[in-house]
Amino acid sequence: MKLYCLSGHPTLPCNVLKFKSTTIMLDCGLDTTSALHFLPLPLVHSQLFSKLPGWVSKDGAINLDKQELLDLSTIDVILISNYHCMMALPYITENTGFTGTVYATEPTLQIGRLLMEELVAFMERVPKAQSATCWKNKEIQRLLPGPLKDAVDVWAWKRCYGTQEVNSALSKVQLVGYSQKVELFGAVQVTPLSSGYSLGSSNWIIQSHHEKVSYVSGSSLLTTHPQPMDQTSLKNSDVLILTGLTQIPTANPDGMLGEFCSNLAMTIRAGGNVLVPCYSSGVIYDLLECLYQFMDSANLGSAPFYFISPVANSSLEFSQIFAEWLCQNKQSKVYLPEPPFPHAELIQTNKLKHYPSIHGDFSSEFRQPCVVFTGHPSLRFGDVVHFMELWGKSSLNTVIFTEPDFSYLDALAPYQPLAMKCVYCPIDTRLNFHQVTKLLKEVQPVHVVCPEPYTQPPPSQSHRSDLMLELQPAPMPYRRCAVLSLPFRRRYERIHLLPELAKSLVPSEIKPGISVATVSAVLQSKDNKHVLQPVPKAAPAPPSKKRKRVIEEPPELLAPKPLLSGAVPLEPFLATLHKHGIMEVKVEETADGHILHLQAEDALIQLEEDGTHIVSDSEPLRATLRDLVLRFLQKL
Repeated sequence: MKLYCLSGHPTLPCNVLKFKSTTIMLDCGLDTTSALHFLPLPLVHSQLFSKLPGWVSKDGAINLDKQELLDLSTIDVILISNYHCMMALPYITENTGFTGTVYATEPTLQIGRLLMEELVAFMERVPKAQSATCWKNKEIQRLLPGPLKDAVDVWAWKRCYGTQEVNSALSKVQLVGYSQKVELFGAVQVTPLSSGYSLGSSNWIIQSHHEKVSYVSGSSLLTTHPQPMDQTSLKNSDVLILTGLTQIPTANPDGMLGEFCSNLAMTIRAGGNVLVPCYSSGVIYDLLECLYQFMDSANLGSAPFYFISPVANSSLEFSQIFAEWLCQNKQSKVYLPEPPFPHAELIQTNKLKHYPSIHGDFSSEFRQPCVVFTGHPSLRFGDVVHFMELWGKSSLNTVIFTEPDFSYLDALAPYQPLAMKCVYCPIDTRLNFHQVTKLLKEVQPVHVVCPEPYTQPPPSQSHRSDLMLELQPAPMPYRRCAVLSLPFRRRYERIHLLPELAKSLVPSEIKPGISVATVSAVLQSKDNKHVLQPVPKAAPAPPSKKRKRVIEEPPELLAPKPLLSGAVPLEPFLATLHKHGIMEVKVEETADGHILHLQAEDALIQLEEDGTHIVSDSEPLRATLRDLVLRFLQKL
């Protein structure tokens, strides 16, 4: 069993597991942090960005061959744990020869579709007049300013996919429900479990009849809107692959929510606007719910909330209709009937309004002071670019960062100098190191595999041993482009007996409640299923006038030799030797049993738990001793 590690980002994993002749990809997260190396894409002409000089290459185009760790066409199955970890799916399934199946829950598919469509819309509405690829050459790249000159594998960076590729990739997705068992080619069975992180987020169990691998990615034990995490089903795992822990282990999500609300209230009371760069699904639901409870007590009832995204309407609607994927408290509201999320009431009372973009109705209905939720969290594309330029010059306004995926200082760099206040309140509900250590003690996997950063403290806090995994035995770390041989071997395989063969068996009891039987059969293996069938009887030869030489088959081919079971008890065996005239016996105790020295006969008998050995130069004596030993053993 091998694990191929294709991603260097612990919270945006992409691993490939080879298990029982099946090749399974575990997630395909898209790391967009490289966007921070580039200037933002404004929706309208920007004086700030247009004044900046560009970098021009005078060399011709350069073709670079992409080296791959794994042939993507060999992947049989892709398992998706949550909608953030499927954003690279079109790059995997399209134009690679991929012919497999993708498994995901319905909320993961639908919200993942929204996030992909939003990304495509952000890119397509600001087309570039020119494209440049020469800078990817290593000789040219090293001349660029940092951090681009230090970027790794820039030749592998690709253009954003389009709508057609998104639709084609998602057409390969097969929907599954929690605890639904899916058989893959008769070899292994995969089962999604609730991970408690987001709508439809899953951990996966990958198991055969005798081996079990658990894949834990993006899980949460906090009480938020999704179904709680299923921990029990993770027990008795031979290997547990762990990814997607919190990116901010020192920050408490509840404390960050409190800071978010207080900073928002202070800005609104002072007459300023609040900008919240965020994804169009996920934490935004919790932020709106928190504000719903907070706004009246903080006297914010008159300040409007705007949610701007090409998929804003669909995102808010999906969160209300996936009732069976929500926690019990929100499920119960559906049957009252009440909407599970309070943002439905905010929309009905016109306190929350959503728009596909800043153009159209938003321009005429926009009023200040207000709170705007929009993307992208990197501040490099989307409607957020416009608001950063619009509000960045006033100290009354505030931008509050809640997504932990990007460095907020790097995100703000192109907009400097900036007068607006910047607040960092990252909210990450995924497992922290204390929680995951406790979880692993409860489920007790034999081996744990995790990204290398989890096995050492953060570089900036090297003294914090509590910000790493300390387990016994130590976890197996992996890094990007590593290939791990997982530390267990398959020892057993399930075999089925046909009824007619089972009827012919004659079991013999060797211990109370344990019986064994010898069997002669033909083993047939097909589609990873193994069946024992009766040995076909040879058809009688047709009579012939010619004399044929008869060849007798050796008896060992006609019937199997009997198997022996049981143990030779020392004292009764010594008494038997005495009865047969063997009197001088010296007994030596060993770690595995006893050695009997027959001094007069110059022979040895070695009695062990799993075998008996007789050493003698006299063949008649050896045969006699063998027969005496057989008296104490059972023949099968």
